[in-house]
Amino acid sequence: MRLGLIGKGIMNSSSPDLHVRLGELTGIPASYDLFDTLVTPIDSLESQVREVVAAGYRGVNVTFPYKEEAVSLATHIGEGARLVGAANTLIFHDGEIQAENTDFTGFISGYRATVGDRRPGRVLLIGTGGVGKAVAFGLGKLGAEEVLLMDLDTEKAERLARELGNAGFPASAVAPETLEATAARCDGLVNCTPIGHEKSPGCPLPASLIRADQWIFDAVYVPAVTEFIAAARAAGAQVISGVSLFVFQGVDAFKFFCEDADKRALADAQAATLFDHYRQTLLQETNA
Repeated sequence: MRLGLIGKGIMNSSSPDLHVRLGELTGIPASYDLFDTLVTPIDSLESQVREVVAAGYRGVNVTFPYKEEAVSLATHIGEGARLVGAANTLIFHDGEIQAENTDFTGFISGYRATVGDRRPGRVLLIGTGGVGKAVAFGLGKLGAEEVLLMDLDTEKAERLARELGNAGFPASAVAPETLEATAARCDGLVNCTPIGHEKSPGCPLPASLIRADQWIFDAVYVPAVTEFIAAARAAGAQVISGVSLFVFQGVDAFKFFCEDADKRALADAQAATLFDHYRQTLLQETNA
């Protein structure tokens, strides 16, 4: 089964390891190629997708900055992708392209696997692109009291706030200049920007704004321990790393790539074990 990942700055992604490992665990020989558009520029996402379809790929994952564009290529859009308006998984079959969003389901699973029954409370979410949308809807499903959306593109944040509201999830857009005051009244702090990635080092907010009674989530997982996570650990906050999203969205994507129900069940059964494995190897700790 030929799989791959299309995105920018992805050469150090652990996705090939995860999907090949899932293939071994389920008895499906799998290969997983990286199409890094920083290394090899593409004309468009559509042209790259056409190329992998012609080469016989079963499907691809799609990451920054192509998740919203990926939906437009689909002939069938799954519930998560339709709700979020972005896709991170494209499945190819019989000339059709199926778009799914496993960031949405993966965030929910990763949150629960890390913090259990803790309620999200009021949450500041920075970055309202593809993964930000998925996480925002995931927070809504988890029962967040309110999701406060911050983005340099204020219209984008306001649009997502309306979409969440239409889905029955309390949300509002907040201006970047209110960062300090907004963080102070939140229970959770979430980074869905590329800030902290090895290609975009930094912290999405000053470390002094993080409190021990808060929880934080960083969607970035390369490196696994970002500046944001290091600052949160130092402050004593509860940390949900991007490794959780990486593992659970990956397992959910692999299940879509599988055509056999028994194989999907086998993949699902490995999720907790794989989370423990990557938590230890990438985060160098037993508890995230």
